[in-house]
Amino acid sequence: MRGAVHHIDLTVIDLARSGAFYDQVLGFLGYRRTRNDAVGSNWELRDDGRLICEVDIRAARSDRAHDRYTAGLHHLAWHAESRADVDRLHERLLAMDARILDAPADYPQYGAGYYAVFFADPDGLKLEFVHWP
Repeated sequence: MRGAVHHIDLTVIDLARSGAFYDQVLGFLGYRRTRNDAVGSNWELRDDGRLICEVDIRAARSDRAHDRYTAGLHHLAWHAESRADVDRLHERLLAMDARILDAPADYPQYGAGYYAVFFADPDGLKLEFVHWP
């Protein structure tokens, strides 16, 4: 699939804390952790054995907080299968005491039927789960 995202590497301040967070979020999305060591962790999403996408975390070299309004990644979004799927992740995030930036809602400014939840990882990286029919 030419042009599809193969993998994304994220830097985190605390590997254990972020690993537990991403286990919950990425596990919900169908990813499975395939590596966990002193360097970091990775999760793979596969379809019939074929790698679709990989997410890796690595230790940051500084403890500077993430600022999405400086050069770099603003946010990362994943497709949801349905509005109910968005709501189910939101429930999981609440149970995890994750920081919710914007609760599940319609966001017509992004397109007709756009329904999403916005949340932050332990280092403040903005994440999104969106259903857009």
